[in-house]
Amino acid sequence: MASDSAETVVKEQPSFVYRVYHGISQKCQSALDHVVPYSTQRWIGTVMFGALYCLRVFFLQGWYIVTYALGIYHLNLLIAFLSPKIDPALEMEDSDDGPKLPTSSSEEFRPFIRRLPEFKFWYSATKGIVIALICTFFEVFNIPVFWPILVMYFITLFCITMKRQIKHMIKYRYIPFTHGKTKYKGKEDTGRVHQSK
Repeated sequence: MASDSAETVVKEQPSFVYRVYHGISQKCQSALDHVVPYSTQRWIGTVMFGALYCLRVFFLQGWYIVTYALGIYHLNLLIAFLSPKIDPALEMEDSDDGPKLPTSSSEEFRPFIRRLPEFKFWYSATKGIVIALICTFFEVFNIPVFWPILVMYFITLFCITMKRQIKHMIKYRYIPFTHGKTKYKGKEDTGRVHQSK
């Protein structure tokens, strides 16, 4: 009987690989949690990684397919970052009353909530650059293509996508940036304690 309980205790413990993976993932998550408030520094680091990637591709004269895929991935992230979490076009289809966003100052204030939050946008963009940088070390990803065609196609795709997004912003009257918006403040707290008589 004692040997049976000892075997179940041994079987219930997680494997060595799981414990190592779990420990590494906890350390990575802790590091990510520490960099959340430093958005400017995070984006500077991402731009530096992007510049490093561009320099590597420029000097090696290859990996244009990887660069094109990275550009499309970043374009999708940007569109998700600029889009509202709840699409007003879908809300409008659900109700016959029209858009739900406030159209006058007397209506309820609803802050803009992004489909892709800033931190996840940064994390995904950085991860994409790092993966693309790693791909440049493997010749199998260096597929020969005529790169000016890819550049023209990407610019065309970018212009069409951004035009559609800007029309969507104008139609449903939302601005995905906080710069220049009205800021609402509550009552000032003077720190005085009011005594009732």
